[in-house]
Order: sequence, then C-alpha cells, then structure tokens
Amino acid sequence: MQLSDFFEQNPRGAVAYSGGVDSSLLVWAAMKYGRDWRAYYVHSAFQPAFELEDAKQVAAQCGMPLTVIEADIFQHPEVIANPANRCYYCKHRIFAAILRQGASDGYSLVIDGTNASDDAGDRPGMKALRELEVRSPLRECGLTKGDVRALCREAGLFVWNKPSYACLATRIPAGTPITEEALRKVEQGEDLLASMGFRDFRIRLRGGAAVIQVTEDQQDDAWAMRHEIRSGLGPIFPLFSLDLTARKNSD
Repeated sequence: MQLSDFFEQNPRGAVAYSGGVDSSLLVWAAMKYGRDWRAYYVHSAFQPAFELEDAKQVAAQCGMPLTVIEADIFQHPEVIANPANRCYYCKHRIFAAILRQGASDGYSLVIDGTNASDDAGDRPGMKALRELEVRSPLRECGLTKGDVRALCREAGLFVWNKPSYACLATRIPAGTPITEEALRKVEQGEDLLASMGFRDFRIRLRGGAAVIQVTEDQQDDAWAMRHEIRSGLGPIFPLFSLDLTARKNSD
C-alpha cells in the first residue's frame, strides 16, 4: 500500500504531530491525498520550544490546520516518577488528549508517525498506541526511516534531515523523579550546544552531573571547543563531562 492509498481510503482524521520528520511527512501526505485532516500537537514541559516552532512552520507550509493542546505533565505522578515504562504512561496521556480533542472536532481516526524501522516489540509507547487504536500509516505502508527522509526531501520539507529527537524526559535515568528544573536545565544546555553548531547530541543527567554525548564525527570538535562549552554550561551545571563513547542516534 502507498501513502496515497491510505489517505484515499481514510480521507479525514487527526494527525498526532510532534514536529519531527515522520509526522511531518504525514502532514504533507494528508494534505496532498486526503480531504479533511487536522494536526494536533501536545505541548508540555517534555518538549523543547523548537519542536513546536518546527511543527507550526511545516503545518503552515502544507496548509494544514494545527491545534496545540497544552498539557501539564506534572499532574500525572505515574509519569514524573519516571519508572522504566514511563513512556507508556506518557504516550497514553498524550494520545488520549488528542483522541478527546479530535473526537470533539469530529475526527474518529488518529494516526501517528511510527515507521517500519521502529521496533514494535514490547516498547511501552507502542503498547499505548495499540491500546488506543492509533494507526501508523508509515508502518502500514512499509516506509523505513530512510524512505521517510527521502520523501520529505522530495516534498521540500525543511525537516527532511532533522536529527531524531526524543523528549527531554529521556535525559533523566529511569527511577529518578523528573523535575521542572532538570528539564529546564537540559533544554537550556542543549540549546547552547546547538547554537555552537552541534547536531544529533544529548545532555544526560547522571546524579548531580551532566554528560555530553556527541556522535563520533563531532568528538574532535567538542574537545577543541571544550573551553567555550565549559564557559557556557558552567552556569547551568555544577559538574559536566564529555562521554568518550560516540553517541549512536537511537534516542
């Protein structure tokens, strides 16, 4: 099945939109092949500001209406306790909010950007999607991460080469409660590194320290810029280090 087939068979519905590459392709395809679609972005402390701005830009480019749903994730103790299956509880809350708003707007179908390269397995987030009967057209059509990026590039979407980005909560080890201060510091630190030209990196919290993880091709740059990094991150984190093991873009 092609994406065009999916949207011809399902001409209206709601796109769960994160601002990333996968769901951006859905926004584009829904407007090209569908008839009545709306994007829904759930905004919480777990998402950095740039994700919402990217979502707004792509939605505007494609001509899709975008609804931003504000969510106070700190009202959900099962999420901020940060258990190993935190993603299940978080995804359940996010998609339940989209389903409610979508139903209120007249949409019974909700789709997300899971692609054929994503391991369905027993991942907690996937379990939530199955329980809520959210469909994943990219996966149904057999489109891999590489396919999605290629199609986004062909469509002229600026996010086609945007690095994969997991929510800010993934920077905090499972079992460590999530706080607003920790999320704010991570976002501030990652914004600083991005402004210095780094891409596809993470700042992970380990106890009272922040660990910088960059890909292998950026490790020499990180070392060469260590003084600038120290000057920028010093006011944010009392202690930080560079992980000498190259980061792989898995999360």
